[in-house]
Parts: sequence; C-alpha cells; structure tokens
Amino acid sequence: MVELGPESGVEVLNLRREERTDIELQLLLDAVLRYGACDFRNFNQAQLHRRVADSLRVEGLDSISSLQERVLHNDRAFATFAVSMTGGLSTLFADPPWLRAVRDSVIPLLKTYAFVRIWVASSGTGGGAYALAALLAEAGMLERSVIYATCLNDVAVAVAKAALYRHPGRARLDGCAKLAGLEGSLDRYFDIDDAHAVPKECLRSSVMLGRHNLSTDSSINEFHAVVSRGIVPLLNGAAQFRAHSLFYESLARLGFLVLGQGESVEKTVHEGAFRRILPDQPIYRRMR
Repeated sequence: MVELGPESGVEVLNLRREERTDIELQLLLDAVLRYGACDFRNFNQAQLHRRVADSLRVEGLDSISSLQERVLHNDRAFATFAVSMTGGLSTLFADPPWLRAVRDSVIPLLKTYAFVRIWVASSGTGGGAYALAALLAEAGMLERSVIYATCLNDVAVAVAKAALYRHPGRARLDGCAKLAGLEGSLDRYFDIDDAHAVPKECLRSSVMLGRHNLSTDSSINEFHAVVSRGIVPLLNGAAQFRAHSLFYESLARLGFLVLGQGESVEKTVHEGAFRRILPDQPIYRRMR
C-alpha cells in the first residue's frame, strides 16, 4: 500500500481544481449556447478565462457554476454577460484616429463606385457602424451605401437596434467626432441629451443589423470594405484562420480591409493578396 503525505494530497487537489474550472467553463459555454444562442466556444482560452473572471467580479460571485446559474435565471445578468464577452457596450466615435483614417483614405476611393456595400463584422453593439454612417452621410454617400453591421449574438443585435448610446458628455462627444473628421454638427445625425445619443433615421435606414458568427457562418455578400476591429484576437487559432479567409472571400478586388490596432494580415493565408495603405493604421487593400 502506497501512503501519500499531506503535500501530495494538496498537489492532487490543485490539479482537481484546475480540472473543475475547465469543466465549469465548458458547461457555462454550452449553457449560454443552448439557452440564448450565444456561441463563445471558439474564443481562445486566455480570453475566455479573463472575460469570465471579469463577469464574476461584476456579479460578485466566486465560482463559474454560480455564474452559470445567475445568467440562466436572470435576464439582466445574461444580457450583461453576452455583451461583455465581446467587449461591452459600444460608444460613438470611440476611436477617432481610425475613423479619420477611413474618412481620409478609404471614403474618397469608395466614392468612385455607384453603390457601396460595407460590412462591419462583429460590430459589438453597433456604435462604430453608426459613426461610420455619419461620415458617409457627410461625404454625400449614404444614400448610395449600405452598412451591414453584424453582431455575435441576438442580445447584441437587440442593443444595436435600440441604438441608445451612452456618451461621456456633450463637449467630449463633439470633440471625438471632430477628431474623427466630422465637420458638421452632430445634431444633424443624432438626437443627443445629457447622457445618450440616438442615431437619426437618416443613419438607421442605411445600417442593416443581424447576427453573424465569424467562427461558424459563411460570407453574407460581396463588399467594397470590411471593418473588423477587436474580434479576431479573441478567437482561437483555427477560428482566426477562418475569419481571415472569410474577409478575403467577402471583399471585392480592390476592396478595403480595416482592422483594429495591433491586428494584421501578416502570416495569414491570404497575406500576399493585400497591400497596406497606411503606415499607422492597419488598413489594407485587396489587390488580387
């Protein structure tokens, strides 16, 4: 008979805790998929653990099992979890430099087309899509453009359709819009009060919202520009490969691929088909 000392018992328990966490995480992902059609199974493990830990802090819970119970029995908690997993609630003009780059380097070339289709892939809750629509409107292009803004799950789609975006104050919102290149008044495109901004119908009529999962779904059209900022780094290796292939398949020749800071087409399967057009922003053009 082999006797184990206390130290060995502790090591066994530590291993069991790690296994338990993995089991709890898998059960949580399966539960939110079956209950609310929210599929996070193709996120990379580091991102999953980080975002679930954030949700535990927000909910004041100490185990993934208790988080599973909370999100399955509390609609507010489920909605918060579903949205937070992909970055939280969107805001308008949240990243002025990339919008300015699109306005200066992409929109003038898109104006040469009779009609323009843009895909904002995994758009969070739609804030970036409406900001882009305002720039297109100011360029006189919105009436001959359509923006397909897709979200990872139905909860995010519902938030985007409500289109109620909290802002940090009118002066700061105006400042971000101007840095993004919007020259006219925000009041032309948004109804704004002390806390929220709501896109006017002139923007909403050109933004088509729907659910799409880069990890599992096919291309939805051929586009002159694809915008995907922040979602690909959340995915595991196989899902990242699939996402980049999907972007390539969805872009017309000479179309634009707009990625987030720190993202790149380097070392992707279609790297040779793209040419970077700006040194300080990951904006590419499909050359073949």
